[in-house]
Amino acid sequence: MPLVWRVLILLAAFVAMVGFAVALSKVTLAPSAASESLVHSNLRPGDSIRAYLAQPAIQDTLKQLGGNIVLGMPFGVLLPALVPRTRGLLRVMAATALVMLLVELVQGALVQGRAFDIDDVILNTTGAMLGYLILGRRIGLAVHPRRRHWWQRPALSSSRRRS
Repeated sequence: MPLVWRVLILLAAFVAMVGFAVALSKVTLAPSAASESLVHSNLRPGDSIRAYLAQPAIQDTLKQLGGNIVLGMPFGVLLPALVPRTRGLLRVMAATALVMLLVELVQGALVQGRAFDIDDVILNTTGAMLGYLILGRRIGLAVHPRRRHWWQRPALSSSRRRS
C-alpha cells in the first residue's frame, strides 16, 4: 500500500480513536443521580450477564449486552492501526481489558450513580475481539505491514556476497 494511503488511514484511525474516547467518557463517566438507588457493584463474573438474560424484556437484554459489546468494538478495530505492537488477538484483548478495567474502576469509585461491573469489562473485551477479527486485523496489516525478522530473511548465496 502506498505511504500516502497508510498515513491517511493512520490519521483517520487516530481521529476515530479520539472521538471514541470522548464518546466512551460521556457514556460511562457521566453521573446518573436517578439510578443511584439501583446501583450495585458486581465482582463476580457472569452475575450481571445472567441477570440481563433473565429480564422479561428482550430489548433491555439486547441493549445491555449488545451495547457493551458494541462499545468495545472500536478498540479492536482502531488499536492495531494506531499501535502496531498491539496487533494480535491476545494483545488486543489484554489492552482492552486493561483500559476497560480502569474505566470501570474510575466509574465505580468516582462517578455518582455508577458502579464497577466486571461483566462490563468482559463484554467490552469480547466486543474488541470481534472488532479485531472482523476488521482490525486487516486495517492493522494495511497500515503496518509485517516485516520479516533477520532470521526469516533468506541467506545471501556465496556468489552474491562477493559482488
